[in-house]
Amino acid sequence: MSAFAIGLDFGTNSARALVVRCSDGKELGSSVSHYPSGTQGVFLDPKDHHLARQNPKDYLVGLEKSVRSALLQAAQVRGFTPEQVVGIGVATTGSSPIPVDKKNQPLAMSAKWKKNLNAQCWLWKDHTSWMEAAQITKKAAQYRPHFIAKCGNTYSSEWFWSKLWHCLRVDPRVFKAAYSWVELSDWIPSVLAGIQDPCALRRGICVAGHKAMYCDEWDGLPDKDFLAKLDPKLALLRDRLYQKAYDASTSAGSLCPEWSKRLKLPLGIPIAMGEMDVHYGAIGCGITEGTLVKVIGTSSCDCAVVSADKKLKDIPGICGIVLGAILPNFYGIEAGQSAVGDIFKWWIETICDGKAALYQQLETEASAQLPGQHGLLALDWHNGNRTILVDPLLSGLLLGTTLQTSRSEIYRALIEATAFGARTIIERLDKFGVPVRRIICAGGIAEKSPLLMQIYADVTGRTMYLARSTQACALGSALSATVLAGQFRDFPTAQRAMTSCQTLRYKPRPAAQQTYNRIYKLYMELHDAFGGRNDKVDLSQIMKQLFEIKQSSTK
Repeated sequence: MSAFAIGLDFGTNSARALVVRCSDGKELGSSVSHYPSGTQGVFLDPKDHHLARQNPKDYLVGLEKSVRSALLQAAQVRGFTPEQVVGIGVATTGSSPIPVDKKNQPLAMSAKWKKNLNAQCWLWKDHTSWMEAAQITKKAAQYRPHFIAKCGNTYSSEWFWSKLWHCLRVDPRVFKAAYSWVELSDWIPSVLAGIQDPCALRRGICVAGHKAMYCDEWDGLPDKDFLAKLDPKLALLRDRLYQKAYDASTSAGSLCPEWSKRLKLPLGIPIAMGEMDVHYGAIGCGITEGTLVKVIGTSSCDCAVVSADKKLKDIPGICGIVLGAILPNFYGIEAGQSAVGDIFKWWIETICDGKAALYQQLETEASAQLPGQHGLLALDWHNGNRTILVDPLLSGLLLGTTLQTSRSEIYRALIEATAFGARTIIERLDKFGVPVRRIICAGGIAEKSPLLMQIYADVTGRTMYLARSTQACALGSALSATVLAGQFRDFPTAQRAMTSCQTLRYKPRPAAQQTYNRIYKLYMELHDAFGGRNDKVDLSQIMKQLFEIKQSSTK
């Protein structure tokens, strides 16, 4: 009999489930469940654009609805029954910590706290703790420089400790009520396993290492003395968090009776260790050393791996180097951009007040333009800069507009800006000895926008491959469960069987690449000047040079 696995992917706006065949990764059923709370699943604050929270109850609703629906689809395929499911994997956003009580229940799921935004899940894109992040960076540089050396020498407001510290400052009642804090990637597996003690659940090294400064080299989480330098209450919390974090070779638990019954799945099947969506997405894309995986969605995240047998330098400005964060026995390297799809969504839906049809219209119009023809240049910092500046207070910028500038020209310029930002990451990795021989892209935008993919190829000078699966994150989490269930001896073997790329690929075009090389130099002048890397740059010539490029770009 064939064996099957379920991969779960909890994203920014929805939860999805994927049923795959273990032997070859064939996808039998999939379903997406949108979160019902807030604005497209996110609680926002019109008075603070940095705030982004989520209702933990939505995750459970999405879990049950998406799995049941995916199983119904799979049941239409001959040879499948739910009894043949051998494991479940979980991918989520991160860092998305949840304040929980002694029974591992989110505070927001109680009547007392359900209306308090600070008691909700602090979504990855919440930047309210930008001040705390800066202070952590300063304190770590002074007292524990090795702590932040592994995460690019700058701690981020997207990450674990800055969010907890901000909660302590702005809402000490919530902080006091929280017995512990659990990352979403650890909480979902613990729910499926029926674990009711937050100190007993197994935490994944993926989020712990990248977002909470965990490292086995210094015995796990930051020491109490350092945390006390931030706030003594953070030091006291440490004992109620965790002592050890695990890679994907360890199971997070087994399916408990309650969820076995609710999902109609075999009791006791293994639950894979939770990882961040893009890290499992990297596995689902078939990541190997020399491959950069880009998952392009509301934001983008770039992942690479380097064998643990090799010496790897610390890389300034990236999101972290963590042993086992993606694949066991490999260093996982993370970088990314805080906004990609969010920028296009902002332009089309908010500024242009457009609906779904406008996306295709602007895509078609922008595709007819030549590189440099619009005379525009933008910075992709609408939600701050994640890599390589690591600065949430930066914002977007658009240069070169005239009274004839059209919506589609600005749309193309925004795509190009994200491509330039992607190139800065590739060049940073290259500079520090991380090989990037091929790039595999996944995510909805990579699938839906040939224009974006071609621009990325032209700007970076690299061929862009597309992952076979349109749900690489869910596939990667299912693959992890497949390995834990004993269907393959290791992850590389499972990847060779279950993952592949599409035949479609986007190759750089020499003429476009030449034009974009010129524009990229201007982008880097803006990047360094507005990013605080070079305060002596003369910005006065940039518009003139853009005009010159526009004049020379004729059809």
